[in-house]
Amino acid sequence: MSATESEQLDAPELEEVLRWRFDVLVRAGYDAGNAMILASHADVDLHEATNLVLSGCPPETALRIVL
Repeated sequence: MSATESEQLDAPELEEVLRWRFDVLVRAGYDAGNAMILASHADVDLHEATNLVLSGCPPETALRIVL
């Protein structure tokens, strides 16, 4: 999701997207704190962030790569 797209969402929709992104990141292997950081950055490519961890990259390293 681009920053422009996130600006067009109202608060309930934005919260739903944030929760969904958070859930995807936790299921991929991020801890709750790092998942929240990544989920809240609309410019972070969710597929890239999850694929890194699912491919064996440690979550802490993946966090530094995608941010």
